[in-house]
Amino acid sequence: MHTAPDFNTSTRPEATRALPVPTRLVIDAPMRMFHWLFALSFVGAYITADGERWRLLHVTLGYTLAGLLAFRLLYGLLGPRQAGLGQLWRKLAGAPAWLRSFTSAPGLTAIHWRQGQNLLMALAVFALLVMMVPLTLSGYGSYNDWGDWLEDVHEFFGEAFLVVVLGHIALIAGLSLLRRKNQALPMLTGRVEGPGPSLVKHNRVWLAVVLLAAVLAFGAWQWQQSPKGLVSAQVWSGLLAGQSDHEDDD
Repeated sequence: MHTAPDFNTSTRPEATRALPVPTRLVIDAPMRMFHWLFALSFVGAYITADGERWRLLHVTLGYTLAGLLAFRLLYGLLGPRQAGLGQLWRKLAGAPAWLRSFTSAPGLTAIHWRQGQNLLMALAVFALLVMMVPLTLSGYGSYNDWGDWLEDVHEFFGEAFLVVVLGHIALIAGLSLLRRKNQALPMLTGRVEGPGPSLVKHNRVWLAVVLLAAVLAFGAWQWQQSPKGLVSAQVWSGLLAGQSDHEDDD
């Protein structure tokens, strides 16, 4: 007697293999490159803010931040829609209506909390872009001895900028825990999980490469213009002295 063939495919390896999760491209390469260059430049500038030994490196990073801000404004005006400054402004324009929902909503559960989270994120980004203007201008004036008071202004905006940055990071970490999804990952990969069309039609990797090359070229040019390099001779002499003392101890 012949037995019927087993058409149960659940035991096949092909059926048990997990299907790939669909993703959508939502952040293009130039925006991601701008974000990380902007973040690294500020961290470097903040670390090198004290003392004269790192002064030129600090100034170079400040110029870099100003140039990156100019790129972001131009790209927001001339670039694709998803990178436009209008998108950011529309999110902020919804703040009054969202705040009014606290009085009109029948309960806290009826409030659109996700919109509030997006508003906080947009507000942090807007604050960082706006604060960079007085931060770089006061730094430029302080470097060119326009007045001692500019040093206090520069320090104030530097500390305020750091507070907003830390708040921005804390918000991303909180949203990642709340939504159980890494909210910082799209700024690395440019993609989010989920079906549907990609918001970004052209990734423009070439423009991201040009932006990175421009930043590196400017840093190299600053190095060549200074006879001591971006780090003063005092730093190198201190490092060499420490190395020689270590050799003598040996």
